[in-house]
Amino acid sequence: MLLATNLGGTPSHVRRILAAVVVVAVLTGGALYWYRASAPEPVRAALPPGRAVPVSVAIAARQDVPIQATGLGIVQASFTIAIHSQVDGIMQQVLFTEGQHVKMGDVLARIDPRLYQAALDQAKAKKLQDLAMLGSADKDLTRSKTLVVQNVATQQLVDQQQARVDQLKASIEADEASIETAQTQLDYTAIRAPSNGRIGVRLVDPGNLMHANDTRPIASLVLTQPSAVLFTLPMQMLDDVRDAMTRGPVEVTAYDQNNRRLLSTGKLLLIDNAIDQATATIRLKATFDNADERLWPGEFVNARVLMETRHNAIAVPTTVVQRGQKGLFAWVVNSDNVVEPHPIELGPASGNLTVIDKGIAEGDRVVTDGQYKLQVNARVTIISSVVAAAGAAK
Repeated sequence: MLLATNLGGTPSHVRRILAAVVVVAVLTGGALYWYRASAPEPVRAALPPGRAVPVSVAIAARQDVPIQATGLGIVQASFTIAIHSQVDGIMQQVLFTEGQHVKMGDVLARIDPRLYQAALDQAKAKKLQDLAMLGSADKDLTRSKTLVVQNVATQQLVDQQQARVDQLKASIEADEASIETAQTQLDYTAIRAPSNGRIGVRLVDPGNLMHANDTRPIASLVLTQPSAVLFTLPMQMLDDVRDAMTRGPVEVTAYDQNNRRLLSTGKLLLIDNAIDQATATIRLKATFDNADERLWPGEFVNARVLMETRHNAIAVPTTVVQRGQKGLFAWVVNSDNVVEPHPIELGPASGNLTVIDKGIAEGDRVVTDGQYKLQVNARVTIISSVVAAAGAAK
């Protein structure tokens, strides 16, 4: 009666309130249990002692591991030529198709040749005129020499005739130079390919007035076979690259920007003569035959330099390597499916593989995934197992 009085209601009313409180408590507890059971891994409680930890492993194997250095580069054509007119005039014809392969000497376009043909004809006519005058002057000189012998003419007359002949000979040489110049100008009206290559987009249409000093070209011509890749590496790799070059030709492979597709294989041509101090990099150039034209001028590629090949080396995925208070180590699964930490010494890395100089033997099963749940002598369940292979070094 006292509780009912304090709550301001009858006993039956108090019982209903207490029942509602109990229902709410049960529902709350059930919701909390469901949340903990369905929560993601980090929210749940740690696995109870003695329960096996699921892990992925790789089997360490001896293999030949290519040690490569990768740098971002850009493809360059052997030649990039802007096609210009060398004479003034109206463009009459464009004789190439955009994107066409052309050979050296192919006619790409023609300029109206009539003015240059007329200038050539005029130069030839001038030479014929001077030749005729030279013939007459030669005869006058011969007669003058005869008259001097007969004391009919003076030596002064002979000297004047000789000067006339020499002057006409010089005029003929000038005529020949004028003919050569006029012929060259006429030849320039046929715009020819200066090299083999692929022609680009046409930038000038027929009917336009062309000038020899125009800055805009008619089109561009690129020679992509062979091609080059200009790329950079950290300057710390300079000595390694130079050592590789002393051992012989250094192979360079070009991959696409996603580092998935092999585009071409070539050779390292040179190391630039100075380090770029602003970026602390060295610049290198590699050449590629590019017979299938997989490399395209201006394309960004990943250039992989083969520094050396480690023969019969123990290699494991890089994810195996762990860092602890005492240094580098790897989790190794023994025959009882219990993990043990092994201190390791690393060799060079190649893609997704790392060479292990010490600490792991051939055939050891090393943990590649799930290490964060492990502790010394923990029992594990292997959910996937692969053999570490150099083919994974991408």
